[in-house]
Amino acid sequence: MNNIIHCVAIDDEPLALDVIEKFCQRLGGIQLHKFTSPQAGLAYIQQAHPHIVFLDIEMDGLTGLDLARCLPRDTCFIFTTAYLHYALEGYDLDAVDYLHKPFAYNRFQAAFAKALRRMGSTQVQAAPQHLVVKKDYSNVSIPLDDIVYIEAIEAYSKIIRLTGECILSRILLKNLQAQLPAHDFVRIHRSFIVSRSKIKEYSRQVVLLSNGKTLPVGRQYSAALVDALMR
Repeated sequence: MNNIIHCVAIDDEPLALDVIEKFCQRLGGIQLHKFTSPQAGLAYIQQAHPHIVFLDIEMDGLTGLDLARCLPRDTCFIFTTAYLHYALEGYDLDAVDYLHKPFAYNRFQAAFAKALRRMGSTQVQAAPQHLVVKKDYSNVSIPLDDIVYIEAIEAYSKIIRLTGECILSRILLKNLQAQLPAHDFVRIHRSFIVSRSKIKEYSRQVVLLSNGKTLPVGRQYSAALVDALMR
């Protein structure tokens, strides 16, 4: 197996697929194909043989339980559903895990790790971590260790890279923060998120970054900043 984990997500709710996509991007090293049609998703799975499949259960035309019975042998699959009463039947079908909507990133991460253990692979954890954002009409993948800081500019976020390049994406800073690993990035101001590894010096008022930039620390963020950097 190469370093990319090939995944498929099937759910007749596009917003649910967007959540899975966001979490996969946060993990990194994952190629995801999304389907709102269970029939189309199953046809693709039978042809492409992905490593991991995320299945909603209650869908029009074909339930996730029915679909699970048709998956290629040895396919790891995880149920994602809002209905708890399917849990027992899901485990009887040898599902890796059962994610009850709405689920948080750490719960998704744990389920994914279980699938990797079943596959006998730890390659995703070793894969480079990236942040994927929209720029104009395309997606840009940015290695997390290439990000110095991120600045909020109204409804946009400006991502400053080690190279000095700036990427402007139409996404709120709080939504971008939700995609970043908390142990690597820290919010220091209502307008700034910084990479912890790029902080050279800090106080309760300012931080000095590796690129020579000095940023202010907001009063409500100072205690959390000091606590995070003292760990």
